[in-house]
Amino acid sequence: MDDKIKLKNRLKVARAELNISQEQLANLAGVSRQTIGSIETGQYCPTAKLALILSKCLHKTFEELFYIEEEDNNV
Repeated sequence: MDDKIKLKNRLKVARAELNISQEQLANLAGVSRQTIGSIETGQYCPTAKLALILSKCLHKTFEELFYIEEEDNNV
């Protein structure tokens, strides 16, 4: 896998739209608050299963929450 390709997310924005905390989302998804925080900051890449669970919890499609960003080192 290419290290220049990163999975990014819009979890924090989606949580804000529903006015729910990291703790509340973590409880809905069955993970820790730390896991949600780590996903939001890009420190942890969720499994496909967890990404789909989070999408369902936030009433979003996978594509609305997660996207791929390529780093351009030629700039």
